[in-house]
Amino acid sequence: MIPVFRFAPSPNGYLHLGHAYSALLNFDLAQASGGRFLLRIEDIDTIRCKPEFEAAIYQDLGWLGVTWEEPVRRQSEHFAFYREALERLSAERLIYPSFESRAEITRLVERREADGQWPRDPDGAPLYPGEAKSMSSAARERLLESGEPYALRLDMAAACARIGELGWIERGHGAGGETGEIAARPEAWGDVILARKETPTSYHLSVVIDDAIQGVTEVVRGWDLFWSTSVHRVLQVLLDLPQPAYRHHRLVQDTTGAKLSKSTGATGLRELRAGGASPVDIRRLVGLA
Repeated sequence: MIPVFRFAPSPNGYLHLGHAYSALLNFDLAQASGGRFLLRIEDIDTIRCKPEFEAAIYQDLGWLGVTWEEPVRRQSEHFAFYREALERLSAERLIYPSFESRAEITRLVERREADGQWPRDPDGAPLYPGEAKSMSSAARERLLESGEPYALRLDMAAACARIGELGWIERGHGAGGETGEIAARPEAWGDVILARKETPTSYHLSVVIDDAIQGVTEVVRGWDLFWSTSVHRVLQVLLDLPQPAYRHHRLVQDTTGAKLSKSTGATGLRELRAGGASPVDIRRLVGLA
């Protein structure tokens, strides 16, 4: 089997050194193994994702010497695939709508924490504290028919009860040095969101579907997504999707030790290029030279 690697950025900002490391690492591994390298544009957020950022992705990767197969898969063009998966999970009674706003969820967590610390997921966000799962079918239908905003959540307890224990073989490592046989911990994420009324998918759902459709065999990504693999393994089993090999890698950090992020204004590759940096300089900066 020819190994298939992919780099899947979101066009909601300009690429920085962290993106360069992941893209170059995937590209180098594909080249060394005689494999294929795919570029996927993860643009499900149609508000924050912009055409100019997508154009810059192609420019920056081309400047780095990265080449990819055409056509490029753009998630916004394939919402029907994600809807089909949601319909399947709904038919199996594994998802349900919740109607609380983000502000309402914050207030619910605050009330729960009057009795002690409310559980958090591996990213530090509080687990869903609402009671939408126990809402009657009639009440749900009334809210849906009224046009209320909603999020579709995976009933994690039901999913875990159906599929039992899961794990994966880690070829890289997590932030805590975890490697080899890893026991999945999907329950640590609670009832994750798989879609919203205005967006018929989420990162968790679309990434496993796209990897399967594109035949991706090697998922090489940052260790900030290490424990997300637990959720992805659940969805792969529920949707009868193949399991790729996983390799999580270190993150490129700023001078404070924090990971580089678009949201915090990490210096973009285009700025480094404008300042005179070469592709070789970028490789050296990310430790690949």
